Amino acid sequence: SIKSIGSEPGRPATDKAMLVAFWLFATREGIGSARRLERLCERDDAYRWSCGGVQGNQHTLSDFRIGHGAALDDLLTRVLGVLRHQGLVKLYRVSQDGVRVRANAGAASFRRAESLEECLTEARDQVQHTKKLVDKDDPTRTDKMKESAARAAREREKRVRKAMHQLKALEARQKERARKDEAKPPRASTTDPECRGMRMADNGYRPAFNVQLAVDADTRAIVGVGVTNSGSDAEQMTPMIDEVERRTGKTPKEWLADGGYTDLSDIQSAGEKGVKVFMPVPEPRSPDIDPHQPKQNDAKHVAEWRERMGTGQAKEIYRDRAATSERTNADLRQHRGLRQLPVRGIEKTLMVGLWMALTYNAMLWIGETAATL
Repeated sequence: SIKSIGSEPGRPATDKAMLVAFWLFATREGIGSARRLERLCERDDAYRWSCGGVQGNQHTLSDFRIGHGAALDDLLTRVLGVLRHQGLVKLYRVSQDGVRVRANAGAASFRRAESLEECLTEARDQVQHTKKLVDKDDPTRTDKMKESAARAAREREKRVRKAMHQLKALEARQKERARKDEAKPPRASTTDPECRGMRMADNGYRPAFNVQLAVDADTRAIVGVGVTNSGSDAEQMTPMIDEVERRTGKTPKEWLADGGYTDLSDIQSAGEKGVKVFMPVPEPRSPDIDPHQPKQNDAKHVAEWRERMGTGQAKEIYRDRAATSERTNADLRQHRGLRQLPVRGIEKTLMVGLWMALTYNAMLWIGETAATL
């Protein structure tokens, strides 16, 4: 991706291996800010040693973190390939869970259609104003300051336009689920149009994304990463099974998930692929009904799931879910900084998730192989 610009040679490009090392080390220490990482490259001995005399720049660091999605995805696949080759990933039993991560946006940034129109008008005016400032001679403002202000104005206009586009999609989805006169007018964020208000662990509602993680139950390696802006985990199991198959080339035999993933079509689809689902059966409305008895209209694998979850063996297997997923989630939240996102948008959030998975798996790899080195 490094290209020559102009007829004169410039300085050598920053080594990509060094940038990867920066972000792996920073993620290990729970550092998600490129600005803070730039300061560490100047003041902290470990980062200064990694730099080898090269100056770290926050824009270079930030752009690299979210600018090479395909390469980052391929790197995680390669790391999992090595872990499988060394027997550190079994892929017999996989546990899936979702982590709602606070978005880089405030609740006050959510606006309805009328407010978004006003914001768009203000953003256009701000773009025109900054263009005049760029052309105006002002000794108190450097060219870098002028360009920074112009870029910020353009990005705000772009975000507002994207929020209006997201609002139309929300309105269309709302019409499918409820009558128009009963539904509240939807809102979209002008800061991060793709985030949604979600119920968090403390029962409060905040702008967030839902980061989906699949973890190998035997070795605790992260084998699948996904991001959605849906506050519900329903219908997320089939995409994650496909993700693990794509990334590892193998289909797990058993799949653990909590009750939030209950979707009969997902259970049937998993069964058709040879995956046994271990997930709690919803409690029936009547206490006289046995929830583990197949219903008349149940598909084959759904009926098998109901009967399976009524056995003691299945309940014992399901206990592995908390020990697997909850432990991994706690590690990423408490030690790697997966509490509030430093980026905006689903695609960039996925990049952060991939860095987290890479770091977690690398630490697992080092811990398991250190004794044999």
